[in-house]
Amino acid sequence: MAKFLAELLGCTLPDKGTPPLFECRSQPYLGLRPSSKQRPTIFGTLNNERAQFNNKLDNMPQTPPFTGQLNTGGYNKNLYQTKEESYPGLYYHDNNLASGSLEALIHHLVPTADYYPDRTYIFTFLLSSRLFIRPYELMSKVCHLCMEQQRLSDPQADKMRVRKIAPKILQLLTEWTETFPYDFRDERMMRSLKELTHRLAIGDEVYRKAVGQMSQGLIRRLTVLSQYEEALVKINATAAERLTAVKAKPQAAIQRDMLSICNDPFTVAQQLTHIELERLSYIGPEEFVQAFVQKDPLDNDKSCFSDHKKASNLEAYVEWFNRLSYLVATEICLPVKKKHRARVVEFFIDVARECFNIGNFNSLMAIISGMNMSPVSRLKKTWSKVKTAKFDILEHQMDPSSNFYNYRTALRGATQRSITANSSREKIVIPFFSLLIKDLYFLNEGCANRLQSGHINFEKFWEVAKQVSEFMAWKKVECPFEKDRKILQYLLTAPVFTEDALYLASYESEGPENNMEKDRWKSLRCIQSAKQGLIF
Repeated sequence: MAKFLAELLGCTLPDKGTPPLFECRSQPYLGLRPSSKQRPTIFGTLNNERAQFNNKLDNMPQTPPFTGQLNTGGYNKNLYQTKEESYPGLYYHDNNLASGSLEALIHHLVPTADYYPDRTYIFTFLLSSRLFIRPYELMSKVCHLCMEQQRLSDPQADKMRVRKIAPKILQLLTEWTETFPYDFRDERMMRSLKELTHRLAIGDEVYRKAVGQMSQGLIRRLTVLSQYEEALVKINATAAERLTAVKAKPQAAIQRDMLSICNDPFTVAQQLTHIELERLSYIGPEEFVQAFVQKDPLDNDKSCFSDHKKASNLEAYVEWFNRLSYLVATEICLPVKKKHRARVVEFFIDVARECFNIGNFNSLMAIISGMNMSPVSRLKKTWSKVKTAKFDILEHQMDPSSNFYNYRTALRGATQRSITANSSREKIVIPFFSLLIKDLYFLNEGCANRLQSGHINFEKFWEVAKQVSEFMAWKKVECPFEKDRKILQYLLTAPVFTEDALYLASYESEGPENNMEKDRWKSLRCIQSAKQGLIF
């Protein structure tokens, strides 16, 4: 994970001679053409964004209340019903929870007959608590508190009291299983869940039915996740097989290219959006936190997630970005004729433009990154045949100057369009994912998890939850475009060149221009017969 995170935050692009994407916090590097006009940053400080966040609390992921049993009017407010009298250790600022001890925060999560936690608190605490306590340990504590407070383990427990508290406990468990289902791949989580729900369902058909529906929903979500992971394995296996075939017969790679599969940039952009939205949908909100988990000094120098994988779906999505960048570069460097290469460049410019119009900023940036790789950008004769006006506009939109000011402005516009959308197409917002991760990383690094008092800095986690909750809304959008299996299969499994293979193809298309390029070309040709440079 450390290696993955280092590569992600460096956003390793194919050309080893270029600086990393996120060379500094103030102005990341992309290899794009610099803008002559500097614009003020809009990222700002966390304090400046605090006011904006207070207006977005109600937009966080929420689960409908347990039907007919729970009056939501008294608890779904940002002005919390505090438990300071019963459980000291929670501190508020302007009626917002600012900090607290882990024990007090856990107590604040557990409902009682007269109290249910604010849903924004549930989401924020379940998201951030894994930095301090493993999910199965938290679930065990929640179960213990529920049983202790309501004496659920007592066979003679007052049925009226159980009926009063059961809907609220079931509501909490439902919100947990629906928003963070991946936590329940741990058998220890499932044991605690079954134990508590069994106590709630005893002797009451209504609660037994509710428990059954919640369990079925959780199993369904976990089954879909397993099927997705199996599909990724098959896709990677198919790509490996095609790679092996190309190594055996290099001319086979020349016979098939993107334009022979589909020459309509609108259709290709729509299929890219299918891939993006599908892979986004399987990223759990907790993966953003788990990707940055480090040793908690109060946890005996042990990482909270040393015993299972942290962010596999997030990693798979970043790998898709890299694959698309290399695929674009491969498609451009592959053709022998200059005219054909220029046509491919213009085709992908049109694809990128349509991605921008759709709101698919991740594919847009991947295409731009592919075109800015050194093996592609050095093809001066090819670029001289390309009408670059549209490409210049796209680069301007994704210019890293002033912390991606232009992109962030466009993203806000797409987000606003999504909120007021009249069609499913207008709801699509696919952010430049590596920049989203970078923002969360520096937010995490810029503020301490704990205050000097030892209390958890909950103001920080409100900020983290705000950004993750926006992503949660984006990933739920259904892709409105019709799938084209042939195009999808090509995009996902077509062999792509490594950096060395790209340079070799580039030099063979347009010869070396200086001694350094000549030396590199000779070196690559010497090892070509011994080691084919095609992997991914």
